[in-house]
Amino acid sequence: MSEFVAVILLIIIFIIFNNLNTKIRKLEKEISDLNYKISKTPVPSEVIHKNPSIEETIIQEPLQPHQIIIEDIKRTEREEQIPTPVQKDWLTPVFDFLKQNALTIIGIFTLVLGIGYFVKYAIDKNWIGETTRAAIGFCIGAGIIVTGHFLRKNYTAFASIITGGGIAVLYFTATIAFREYHLFTQNTAFFITALITAASILLSYYYKSEVLIIFSLIGGFAAPLMISTGQSNYLFLFIYITLLNTGMLTASFLQHWKSVGWTAYLFTTAYLFYWTNESTELLSITFYLISYAIFYIFALHDYFRKNTLSTSDILILALANFSSILGLLYIFDTLGYEPPIIFPLIFATVNSILLLREYGRKNFGVPYSVFAGLVTSLVTTAIAIQFKTHLITSIWAIEATLLLFIWKRTGHHIFKVFFYILFPMVMIAQIVTWTEYMETNNFNIILNPPFITSSFTIASIIANLYLLRNTKHESEEKSNNFFEDLITVASYGVIYITFLLEITYHISDMPWEAITSIGLLFTIYYIFILLLFRKPLNIKTDIQTALIYLLFILATLNLSGSVSSIVPAVLTKRLHLSFYWLHLLQWIPFIYTCFRIFPSSEFHKRQISYWIMSLALIICISYELHHSYVLMVSNDIPHSYEASEHFNILYLPIIWTILASIFIYTGLRKDIQEYNKIGFALIGLMALKLYAYDVWQMDNVSRISAFIALGIILLLSSFAFQRLKNIIRNMVDKKDNDEESTDQQSG
Repeated sequence: MSEFVAVILLIIIFIIFNNLNTKIRKLEKEISDLNYKISKTPVPSEVIHKNPSIEETIIQEPLQPHQIIIEDIKRTEREEQIPTPVQKDWLTPVFDFLKQNALTIIGIFTLVLGIGYFVKYAIDKNWIGETTRAAIGFCIGAGIIVTGHFLRKNYTAFASIITGGGIAVLYFTATIAFREYHLFTQNTAFFITALITAASILLSYYYKSEVLIIFSLIGGFAAPLMISTGQSNYLFLFIYITLLNTGMLTASFLQHWKSVGWTAYLFTTAYLFYWTNESTELLSITFYLISYAIFYIFALHDYFRKNTLSTSDILILALANFSSILGLLYIFDTLGYEPPIIFPLIFATVNSILLLREYGRKNFGVPYSVFAGLVTSLVTTAIAIQFKTHLITSIWAIEATLLLFIWKRTGHHIFKVFFYILFPMVMIAQIVTWTEYMETNNFNIILNPPFITSSFTIASIIANLYLLRNTKHESEEKSNNFFEDLITVASYGVIYITFLLEITYHISDMPWEAITSIGLLFTIYYIFILLLFRKPLNIKTDIQTALIYLLFILATLNLSGSVSSIVPAVLTKRLHLSFYWLHLLQWIPFIYTCFRIFPSSEFHKRQISYWIMSLALIICISYELHHSYVLMVSNDIPHSYEASEHFNILYLPIIWTILASIFIYTGLRKDIQEYNKIGFALIGLMALKLYAYDVWQMDNVSRISAFIALGIILLLSSFAFQRLKNIIRNMVDKKDNDEESTDQQSG
């Protein structure tokens, strides 16, 4: 029953195809007749002579010298108005081809599958033997290729895909005949697949079909996998691949097919990496260098012909350099050969020759920038390798910077995409590098692999930040700002974590109180440095505001939490008293931020900012004096509890009263109402604390002393405020009188 249905379907498909073919031929005949009629239509003579050329004008009436100059200026203006051709994205032709020929590709794929299922069905029914099966496969493949040959004139793209499908059938047939049926030896199978590849490449060149040669290359690179028996013969394999790449290079030079080179590069790199991983041999270095030379020549084809580098050329130059270095350095590291920096330096020398060529010609365009970026990146890689950094992290970081540099210099968005892809990978690799701090206990200070690797990453990040903030291309869009801001924040985070981990690693034997305090102190200073250099670093105002908030919060946490835990450690002799005074360094950035950075920032334009800064200042001063008092009067933990309670009851209200007076005085003098509110709020809080709790906990002497001291302070403050008000009132009255006298004199 199924055979009958299949026959019916084939008949229906044949009828539909024949009907469509008839209609297409009819349309082609109508178009041909229409073109013939248009070509025979006479053109009026007045139209022909309506716009004589410039040469004819010159012959008819010679121009005067001043008229010649004017014509030259006009011609120059017209040439300047002609827009320069914009380079299209190299992926666009591929997507256009896929959209236009999607049905054809699906159709040939389905046909190949159908033939395969038919052969399988025939095998299951024992209709044909093994030799006959292989013969049928070869005949079907050849028949499809012949069909494509006859269709190539009128249906070029369709014929190319059809021919590619026939080549695929031949490859699969040869593979099955060798692996499943064992009809011939491995050498014979390889000869057949190589013959298929050579024939398909010749057909591609004869048809001038880029699609067909891609099919041929895919089949050629897949052939070793099809006939593999599991026994590795890498020498024979890479001689074959080198010959295949040489044929690719010849075809790309003759027909200028970029996609052919990319196909060969991807397959060759995959084979080389697999060989390097499976069987690391010194022989593989030879094939790495040969492949590097082949693909470098491929990438520089247009450069030597027209002195231009397309996006595709630049990308393959960068990838060829760094993929080759990655494989070669892995071989040297595995086999223990020295020095490993020889390969980056050799590649840097090659690019330096091209860089000097551009410099000698005084041509500082895109090629000059690309070669300069490659040389810088390769020399930096050599330095990183010499310092025993982590290979993947360093190379990815340097390559990310190279991609960003080329993007900013050329404006080609493909490099932006690759940079956005590679940058997160650099971050992941850097995190993996940091894990070594937890696995090793005897690293040197600074001169250790994780920190040196991180240093190269930081150098790369600094270059990235410079390129992101200080170079703009006309083609860039505002949508890039979000990603650039995200990359900027991540970059500053990497720098911070690098130094923080290095510091904490070398003080890990100290008590946790000391580690926490030093970590917070470093964080405060890191934020302070960012704020100090906010203008050169081009940090946005929103980020500046967030950093100021964070600095106040961390300073408060350090004194209220970390230093509070240091006091008991000092009293129990686990930490020396001198370590306690180390935290006083946090007052330098805190005071500088309050009096210099805060007034000139967007942060102080919000009313709540005065409350946040004042609250941080009150808490920090209160805790600072509290800890100092406890350490001065206590010798052990029990006495510290008593000293702490005594300070909170007796001295804290006095401190708050003094601070409140300062706030009110500052508010009156600078006419900032928020400081007045803060001062009176603090006095109210002090009075509430004093009368609701403290007064009931004091002895008589302390109660008397506290009330007298607070009373005197409040009276003096009130007197100072009244005096200040009078001074301000007198100044205002004097100003008004001066204005009135001026008006009278003018009147």
